[in-house]
Amino acid sequence: MALPDFLLIGAMKCGTSTLAAQLAAQPGVFMATPKEPEFFSEDANFARGQGWYEALFDAAPDGALKGEASTGYTKLPTHPEAVARIREMLPEVRLVYLIRNPLERLVSHYIHDWTMGVVDCDLAQALERHPELVAYGRYGAQIAPYVEAFGAERVLLLTQPALRARPQEVLEQVGRFLGLAAVPRWQADLAEANVSAERVRPLPLHGLLVLNPVATALRRRLVPKALRDRIRRSRTITGRPQLTPADRARLEAVFAEDARVLAEMFPGRADVAGCYPFAAP
Repeated sequence: MALPDFLLIGAMKCGTSTLAAQLAAQPGVFMATPKEPEFFSEDANFARGQGWYEALFDAAPDGALKGEASTGYTKLPTHPEAVARIREMLPEVRLVYLIRNPLERLVSHYIHDWTMGVVDCDLAQALERHPELVAYGRYGAQIAPYVEAFGAERVLLLTQPALRARPQEVLEQVGRFLGLAAVPRWQADLAEANVSAERVRPLPLHGLLVLNPVATALRRRLVPKALRDRIRRSRTITGRPQLTPADRARLEAVFAEDARVLAEMFPGRADVAGCYPFAAP
């Protein structure tokens, strides 16, 4: 059966896309397209059936390790069925989970959702209206069901700071965990995925009004540049949003408690502890 040998399961905004791109560039590894099929998390995709999912890996060369990357698999409580579905269909799968400072992840998540139009308020209000901003960064709570279902030996916990600081070393660690025959080589020419210096929220009918070359020419001819620039600035995050002191203190307590849960499952990890500079050792 053309089923994956491994899954990159998140966390969102922690380097999963970058690692997926690097693995896809390695001989002996096949990554599914689309990158995030979200088969086990999205009910509509799961309803397509196992045959649809297997077809994503039909093009894998003989003997290649097959994988996919879907951060929705660690988005509790949004997708509560993912773990059980994976356990039933892929009982021997290997799982890779990346984390970073959860406060930094939260802000990156907010920027992403603001850009996509999911949130339309400032960060402080978003924390009240969108609890997933916090939930998806409670890494201990997110990964515990996988450790229980598969065992800690089938879960590789990585950190985004280590991936950035020692990419070749971390990639080799991933290769050993997955059982890759050849030593993987970091491809420095691959840009870090999902990174942008400027975040612009698309306008309604963005494809028709912005990407269309005819509309672009008309817009530049008929709309003054000053007005165009003002509209663009209103839909752009130019600086990184900051947590209020009260929100930061509250969230540090939440994440510090979750860090203890994570440390119980993966003890003695200095790189993991480094993701929680606000937590007592």
